Amino acid sequence: MQDLDQSTKAIVDLSQQLTALNGQLTRMMDAIEVVKKQQDEISQDISKIKEAVYNPDEGLYARLRNLEQWKATTTRVQWIVISTIVALAAKAIIELIMPGAG
Repeated sequence: MQDLDQSTKAIVDLSQQLTALNGQLTRMMDAIEVVKKQQDEISQDISKIKEAVYNPDEGLYARLRNLEQWKATTTRVQWIVISTIVALAAKAIIELIMPGAG
């Protein structure tokens, strides 16, 4: 009889341990689902960032390329304007110093 009580007690203890383990597994599965959802959101965010950076028409690199082209053009125009002003000033000074030489 005592062996039967010990066996029953062992079975009850084992059942309680299995129930606790099942609860822990359920919590772990819930946590894994949350991680999956967050990973999907991060993946979508990264895709949006890549599109914003590498989009050939409106991305960051396209904007930088346009800005560099504008800067190069503006620099050329500035040099032409400055050179013209310096040349006209030099001509005016030469004409003041030596009338009829220009």
